[in-house]
Amino acid sequence: MKLTIIGQWGGYPAPGGATSAYLIEKDNFSLLVDAGSGSLSNLQKYKEVMDLDAVVLSHYHHDHVADIGVLQYAWLVNSYVTGHDEILPIYGHAEDKKGFESLTHNCTEGIAYDPNEELKIGPFTLAFQRTKHSVPCFGMRISDGESEIVYTADTTFTEDWYGFVKDTDLLITDCNFYAGQDGSKAGHMNSSDGATIAREADAGELILSHLPQYGNNSDLVNEAKEIFTGIVHLAEAGLTWEK
Repeated sequence: MKLTIIGQWGGYPAPGGATSAYLIEKDNFSLLVDAGSGSLSNLQKYKEVMDLDAVVLSHYHHDHVADIGVLQYAWLVNSYVTGHDEILPIYGHAEDKKGFESLTHNCTEGIAYDPNEELKIGPFTLAFQRTKHSVPCFGMRISDGESEIVYTADTTFTEDWYGFVKDTDLLITDCNFYAGQDGSKAGHMNSSDGATIAREADAGELILSHLPQYGNNSDLVNEAKEIFTGIVHLAEAGLTWEK
C-alpha cells in the first residue's frame, strides 16, 4: 500500500499548495481520500485524473471537498474529449443531505457509506470512527490486508482514538495547532494530542497534517517527538509512505 500526500494545509491552501487530500494506491487501484482546495492541481503531478478509481470523504467542510466540483468537471470534459463513459464513485456519509447530494454529477455517483459498517473499496477495507468536530465527520482505518493507515480527519482530542488506532502502521493526524494551544473549540488537535494518540496506540509512524499557515511548522515535529518516540513526519505535498 502506497500513500502520497496531495494536500496538507488546514482551512485554506498556502500559495501553490492544497488542503487535505491523500492518494492511496494498491494493485493499480487509486483511492483519493478527501479532495480539498487545490488538490486536483497537485494530484495531476502524480496521477492522471481519469486514473482515479474512487474517492472517499470524511466530511463536507470546504477544505476537504472544495475540489470535488472541479474533479467532476474534469471527468465531464474528458468524457467529451475521449468518449470515456465510466462513472467515478464518490463515497461520503449521508448525515449532511446537501453535501452528499452534491457528489452525484454527470460522471460521478455519490454512494453513502454506513459509518457503523466496514466498507470495501477495491483492494481496501475501511472502518470508520466518528470524530469530535463541528459537523458530522469520520476518521478512517484503511487496510489492504497487509498494512494499515489511520486518518483522523478533523477532530478534537479524545481517548476514544486509542483503540481505533491501536497498532496501525501509520497514523495521519489532525495537527492544526502547536503544543500548548487549545484547538478543541475549533474541533482540531495540536501536535501533543496527535503524538499522545500515536504513543498510547503503539502506532508505527506518525504524519502530522492539516497544518497551520502561521509559525514554524517544523516545531510541530519537535513537539510531537517529545511524546512519541517513533518516526514523525511533517506532511508535505509529494511525501510518500509505502509498506
